[in-house]
Amino acid sequence: MALLLSSQLAASMVGGSLQQRVFNAYGIDTMLVPTVNFARHPGWGDPGGAVTEQPVFDSLLAGIESQGMFNLTDVVLTGYFADVGHVASAARAMEAVRKAPRTINGLQAFSAKPIRIVDPVMGDSPDGLFIAKSVAAAIIDQLLPHADLVTPNLFELGYLTGRTLGDLDSMVRAARSLARPVLVSSLPCQGRIGVMYVDEQQSWLVTHDRCPKAPHGTGDLLTAAFVSARIRGMDVKSALEQATAATYSIVKRANEWASPELPVVAADDVLKAPLIQLEAEAI
Repeated sequence: MALLLSSQLAASMVGGSLQQRVFNAYGIDTMLVPTVNFARHPGWGDPGGAVTEQPVFDSLLAGIESQGMFNLTDVVLTGYFADVGHVASAARAMEAVRKAPRTINGLQAFSAKPIRIVDPVMGDSPDGLFIAKSVAAAIIDQLLPHADLVTPNLFELGYLTGRTLGDLDSMVRAARSLARPVLVSSLPCQGRIGVMYVDEQQSWLVTHDRCPKAPHGTGDLLTAAFVSARIRGMDVKSALEQATAATYSIVKRANEWASPELPVVAADDVLKAPLIQLEAEAI
């Protein structure tokens, strides 16, 4: 069971709306507590909808906890936030899941220990930060200490660490400075694009050709695919290879079909059996 604290969109396949479908495709049930309810990605224009009111957000979490579902939660994944209060509530939920017993009414959680992932959805190159600085600061101060895995893009890694990232060595050092496992996307690699996994013991890089155009949401897709692979028992190298290949395959399908959104439902076959095989290299 995965608890997603992120965006919900009616017409765009990004954020929690996308990740819910990716987890489901891999056989993992989900609970989505929306931080916002938008019609579409803001990149398309006025997103419509609204930020979830704080009492509603807290009430949703309270109802899930009262039902005993924190006990059965294997994954907590945080994503897009537009309100500082939501970040504080998410931090409390992450800690509550960590402390909750792994059984309820004779039911056993799938994983012996929940994994808590912070996807610091803050910005991207070349546009920079696209959330309020106060929200970004809250994510750093309140969520990162709870994270078992952090999944920034390259811009976000630089923002989290305050470092200039000029080459691969500097990227690895920056990731290790967070003192927890890190999955970094959007790495430029000699005309290709790369994804890097780093923890205290190991670091891996996988690269692939660039697609002509990538719809919004590739980072959300990569994170959900990687975490799903880890929950299913893959080691980090295999999970990195599989998740990156699956993300590439969905983008390729989007390009072939001229789809403005990631077709994670129509092309869910390539989530499970990607169109390419990739080999990660130790770095």
